[in-house]
Amino acid sequence: MRRTIAIAGGVTLALLIGCAGSPLGESVQQALEPDPQLEESPAFGIDPDASTEDASTAIDGDQDTNDSASTSVDVDANTDSTAAVPQPGDPDFIGPVRPATDASISDAGGSPPLATVPEELRPYLRDLLALDLLTLDAEGGESARDRDLDWNAPITRRDYARWLFQVHNAFYAQDAGKRIRSGDTADTPAFQDVPATDPDFGAIQGLAEAGIIPSALSGNSTAVSFRPDAPLTRETLVLWKVPLDTRRALPQVDSATVTATWGFQDVTQIEPLALRAIAADYQLGDFANIRRAFGYTTLLQPQKAVTRAEAAAVLWRFGTQTEGRTAKEVQQNPVPDSEASRSRPTRTEQNTVAIALGDHHRSQKI
Repeated sequence: MRRTIAIAGGVTLALLIGCAGSPLGESVQQALEPDPQLEESPAFGIDPDASTEDASTAIDGDQDTNDSASTSVDVDANTDSTAAVPQPGDPDFIGPVRPATDASISDAGGSPPLATVPEELRPYLRDLLALDLLTLDAEGGESARDRDLDWNAPITRRDYARWLFQVHNAFYAQDAGKRIRSGDTADTPAFQDVPATDPDFGAIQGLAEAGIIPSALSGNSTAVSFRPDAPLTRETLVLWKVPLDTRRALPQVDSATVTATWGFQDVTQIEPLALRAIAADYQLGDFANIRRAFGYTTLLQPQKAVTRAEAAAVLWRFGTQTEGRTAKEVQQNPVPDSEASRSRPTRTEQNTVAIALGDHHRSQKI
């Protein structure tokens, strides 16, 4: 095959040489010469006066422009596609919604995430924040959810008394017989440092008049000062809370009894009245306030300051070992706003309850 091609090529070359100078040879030569018009015409899109480098740059520029246009089209397509997808809150959104983590949970006003709070206390605090029952002022105008609040900082006696009063009454908003009456400004102040003009007078005076906070009214002649801005201690936390759980007089106990039940090594450091509340707290079993706030411990450290998160954990539940209410249950069965806002029943309601109880006791005797 190669030999045949070589012979054909040789014959063709011989014919061309033989035709040199003849009209046929000139015609063949002109046909093989390049077209002058093609030599003079520049490539499409290139300036004929531009140099070789400019021409190369122009070609590259056109390629970049095309790539940019392609990318822009892709981005626009993706944007339109994302915008077309229903988002949470839209009527056409089906779900699911990605659950929030502790690190992302924050109060409505952007307070620090609950990840800064000990893990064991987060569920209690989360439930109370959902109910929005913890306020930072007596008027309730500033919620604990609306500030950058350090939940690991000590809570004052004033704030805890306010929270105790507000949360308890909210839990029992539909039970007038269990709510605590707010102190009346016409009453003689139970404490010298909490006058009737104090913004938290209603809560503190009301708790004192109910016998929840020890004062001269309950026979504690030395309790003349409340020290509202002092840090709340662990033993005081339990002393004020337990009576609202058991709703009965604190038991008469000694340090040996508490040592035998709780096993605390520092029982001798506990104030006698608080010792009785701590003994009663043990009777709450798994719902004991000490267990919920401090976990397992053989040292109560009764004078140690309580944090806001620990106080919230204690307020998460009210009740005995067999009957009570939690913040989670209140969320599931919310109280109507009209009733939840009534923190102080009228004197008529109070008298009605007293008459009803008296009639009940009389009927039992009969």
